[in-house]
Amino acid sequence: MPQVAARITTEQEKWLKDYFRTKSAGAEFILPWVVDTFFRAITTIKHCFSDSELALIISAHKNLRIQPNNSSKDYLRLRIAEACDTKDLHNVYGLSRDALDAKLNKLSNTDATALMVWAAAFWVSKNCSADNISEYISQY
Repeated sequence: MPQVAARITTEQEKWLKDYFRTKSAGAEFILPWVVDTFFRAITTIKHCFSDSELALIISAHKNLRIQPNNSSKDYLRLRIAEACDTKDLHNVYGLSRDALDAKLNKLSNTDATALMVWAAAFWVSKNCSADNISEYISQY
């Protein structure tokens, strides 16, 4: 199995050791589960939005670094509203701000966070290019 060197906090290390006896045992369980859960969630979430809405969400996350303390439904809605205010993205993609916000509001915090991570991941992926956003959206 391929090795991954993850960076975790002291608190996360303690949690892994408390629940799984060793940090390695915990990581070997948690990481594959998180990856699988993330991709299942993204596959489901993406069906709630049009390709144009997803492209806007990706565009709104350019140059954004997701942090645990700023990943929630409220922050996602704020990020999208700010991108529409400053970059007029709703008009660029021909979308209704109110309709998109209503869809975002229906998400759970967990789903909103997964969507934010997915959108931000595009910009750091090896195939990142504004020209291939549609390819990224069609994956999964």
